[in-house]
Amino acid sequence: MAVIQKYGKNYSYDLVCHKENHPSDKIGAPGCHKKWPEHTTWSRPVARVWTVVLLLGTCLLYCARVAMPICAVSMAEQFNWSKRESGMVLGSFFWGYCFTQVFGGYVSDRVGGEKVLLLSAAAWGSMTAFTPILAHFCSQPILSMTLARFLMGLLQGVHYPSLASLCSQKVVESERGFLMSTVGSGSYLGTLVIGGAGSLMLDLYGWQSVFYASGLLSVLWAYCMWKYLLKGEGPIITLESLGSGGPQSKLSKRHWLRLLKQPAVCAVIVTHLCTASTFFTLLSWLPTFFKDTFPNAKGWVFNVIPWLVAIPSSLFSGWLSDHLISKGFDTASVRKLMQCFSMGVSSVFTLLLCGNTTFPWAVAFVSATMGLTTFSHSGVSVNVQDLAPSCAGALFGKFKKWVLLVYFSGYLIEATGSWASVFALITTVNLLGLCTFLAFAEARRVDIDCSKVRHHDIHI
Repeated sequence: MAVIQKYGKNYSYDLVCHKENHPSDKIGAPGCHKKWPEHTTWSRPVARVWTVVLLLGTCLLYCARVAMPICAVSMAEQFNWSKRESGMVLGSFFWGYCFTQVFGGYVSDRVGGEKVLLLSAAAWGSMTAFTPILAHFCSQPILSMTLARFLMGLLQGVHYPSLASLCSQKVVESERGFLMSTVGSGSYLGTLVIGGAGSLMLDLYGWQSVFYASGLLSVLWAYCMWKYLLKGEGPIITLESLGSGGPQSKLSKRHWLRLLKQPAVCAVIVTHLCTASTFFTLLSWLPTFFKDTFPNAKGWVFNVIPWLVAIPSSLFSGWLSDHLISKGFDTASVRKLMQCFSMGVSSVFTLLLCGNTTFPWAVAFVSATMGLTTFSHSGVSVNVQDLAPSCAGALFGKFKKWVLLVYFSGYLIEATGSWASVFALITTVNLLGLCTFLAFAEARRVDIDCSKVRHHDIHI
C-alpha cells in the first residue's frame, strides 16, 4: 500500500500533536495543544532585498574570518611563531566555532534568524577591529591571538545555522537552492575582497590595517541592517521568547532522538562535517602553502583568482539545481549530483597539488578545487532544509561540531615537511563524506510523524 503526500503552500504541521493546521481549526480543539501561527514566506521583492543583504553580510563575515590566514605569515615572522603555533592560532577559531553552532540554530528557530545574525555581526565585527590591540598590549601574543580567534569562532558560529533557519522558514522549497547558493557565494566574495584588498593593505600599511578595515565595515553593516531593514527595532531576545518561538520550540528530546536515528540525517551530518573540515583547512592554509612553495609569488594573485572562480561557480550550481528540480528530476538525486562535483571531482584537482607543479598550474588546480567545492551549497547544505525545515537551524548547528583538521594540518606539515600529506588527507576525508552521502541521503521530510498526520490528499 503506497501513500503519497501532497504538501501545498497553505499546509503546515503542528509537531506537537502531529495534526495538520486548518484555518477553521479551533485553538482549544480536543486532543491537540495550542496551534502556532504558520511562518509566512517572503514575497519575491522582499526575498531579493534579503538576499542582497545576507550576501553582503556573509561577504563581510569571511572578510573578518580570513583576515587571520591572510596575515598569518607576517604575524608569524613578527612574533616568531612556528608552523605548529600558527596552526594553533588558526585552529582555535574552530574550537570556538563548534560550541555555538547548535545554540545559534536553537535560538534562531525560536526568535528569528535575522535577530541572531544582527547581534552576532555587531559582536564579531567589534572583536575583529580590536584584534591588533590585543596583540600589542599582551606580553604573550600567541595566547592573546589564540583567545581572540577562539572568541571569534564563538561569535561567528551562529551565522550559518541562523541562515538555515531563516531560509527554511521564509523561502519556498523551489527557490532555496539558488538563494542559499547566492548567499553562500558571499563567502567566496569576501575571501576574494580580503585576498585582493587585504594583500595590498598588508604590503602598504601592515597586517593591523586588515583587521581594522574588515571589523569596522562589519559593524557598519550590522547598524545599517538594524536601522533600515529591521526599522530600528532592537533584537530583544528573552527567556520567554526562547520558550515560545513556535512549534519547533516544543520539539521534545524524544523527537530529536527519533530524528537523529534517521540514516539520511546522520548522512547529512557526516557529509557536512567532512566538507566543512576540508574547506576550512584549504581556506586557512592555502596562503601559507603558496608563500612556502612559491616565495616570490604575488599575494594578490593566489589570494584572488581561486575565489574569482568560486563566485560564478556557486551561482551556477544554485541555478542548475533549481532548474533540474523544476524540470521534474528527483530532489535527492539532484542533491547527490551536486555533492559529486563538490567532493568527488574537486578531489581530483586537490590530488594534482601533491606533485611538483609550477605556480600557474598550482593556481589553476586550486581554482578548480575551490570552484567545484561551491556545489555543496546546492547539495548537502540545503539538504537539511529538505529533511527538517521545522528545526533546520538547530540541526544545521550539529554539522560543524568538530572541525579539527585545521590544527592537525599544521602539525602534519611540521612533522613531515610535506604539503602532499595534507592534500592527500583532504582527499581522503572528502571521499569518505561523499560515499556516505551517496549511500544514505534522501530529500523527504523526516521531522514529522507521517503515521499521525491527517492529509487532504491521500492516494492508496
